Order: sequence, then C-alpha cells, then structure tokens
Amino acid sequence: MRKLFIAKLVVGLSLAASGSAFAAGDVLPPKAMKWNFDGIFGTYDRASAQRGLQVYKEVCSSCHGLRLVAYRNIMDLGYTEDQVKAFAKEYEVQNEEPNDEGEMFNRPARPSDRFVSPFPNQQAARAANGGAYPPDLSLITKARANGPSYLYSLLTGYKDVPDGVEEQEGLNYNPYFPGSWIAMAPPLTEDAVEYTDGTKASIDQMAKDLTYFLTWAAAPDLEKRKGTGLSVMMFLVVFTGLLIAVKKKVWSDVH
Repeated sequence: MRKLFIAKLVVGLSLAASGSAFAAGDVLPPKAMKWNFDGIFGTYDRASAQRGLQVYKEVCSSCHGLRLVAYRNIMDLGYTEDQVKAFAKEYEVQNEEPNDEGEMFNRPARPSDRFVSPFPNQQAARAANGGAYPPDLSLITKARANGPSYLYSLLTGYKDVPDGVEEQEGLNYNPYFPGSWIAMAPPLTEDAVEYTDGTKASIDQMAKDLTYFLTWAAAPDLEKRKGTGLSVMMFLVVFTGLLIAVKKKVWSDVH
C-alpha cells in the first residue's frame, strides 16, 4: 500500500509540474491526426500531395527551400514527364559550366535539377526576414517526433494572444511552437490558393495537403520500404511454418 501511495504521489507531482510548465508558456502536444501513410499498409494520398505541392509553390516557396528534392522526383506523385519539364522551366538555375566567353550564366531548370531555393545563402535569407532564418523544408517532418502532426498543428495553431500574456513585438502566438512565440506569420489564409482540382482551399485543407506533400518529400521511399518489410515478414511467417512442419516430420518417429 505504501509503494502504491508513493507511486501515485510521484505521478501527481509530475502532472502538477507539467501543468505549471505549460502555464509558463510550454508547448502543446500535436493534435491527434490520422494519416494515410501511417501503419504498415500506409500509402500516400497523391491527390492531397499534389495539392500540397501547389500550396508549397504558391505560398511557401517565397521563403522556404526544398533543396533535397529534384523536379523529376514529383513524377512519383503522378505527374507526367512533360508536366515535370514544364514545371521545372518556370525556374532558372546557374549552368554547371561557363559559356564560350568563360562566364557563368543562368538557364531554365531541368527535371534533374533540384528545387530552386528562394535565397542564394543563409545571410540573404535572414536579411529578408528580419533576422529569422526560414528553414529548408526537405526534411521538416523528420525534425521532430510525430513530425507530420506537429507540422499540421503548427500551421493551424495560430491564435490571438491570451488575456494576461504579454505580446512579443515581431512575433506571433502559437502554443504548438516551443515557447509559444514564432517569427513566422500565419502562412495560410482562407482561399490562399485556387486548387486546380476544385477542392475548397480552407486553412485546414491546405495544412493537411502541405503536410502530405512535405512528408512525401522527406520520405519518398516510404511505400517501397513498407512493401519490402511486409514481404520480408510474410516470408518469415511461411519459412517459420515450414521449419515447424519439417521438425515435426523429422522427430515424428522419436518417442
């Protein structure tokens, strides 16, 4: 009984401490979300990921790069080769070799090129954003535990400053961000994009679509890995069954 009482006391003190920490401005846990890519049979919702690419292009790409993703990679989302070529040509990159006069020059991007970053370097990015550095989004959903749900919660979690909380100049209140204050202004507004498939571009919808796209960008081989893992598990189950059957056969005459 004494041990049980001590255990309950420890749990109670822990909960009280965590409550005090949150009252002091700690982070809210991510919203509980269900994603198509969760679980051993999970797959990407490609229609949603395509919409997410549109959100990234029209809303996020002015500040955030995607430097680990090549334009040709988006063929995995269902785009044709011609569509990818047309998409890449909207951007310019510096050619790998100089021209005949020895000067470097820009050319339209090719499918083999990686997404063009909005700034040439980190210093330029900070200068354009009041000293804050907009992170590259290539692996953003792997940056935290439960990354997809954290990203969705952050995108939809901007709120008015609560009563009794002092405003921070140049920062925005978001209880899902550590410390509750973030330099990035709310990136999503109602109907910020006009989806090509006619889907209503609510903040919630855009946040989900962007999360699908950036989760795919961080783990484009997720479906392949899950398929391989499932095949291996099935093989092991069958192999184990055969071993049991052989064992029984070999030792059937032993009494």
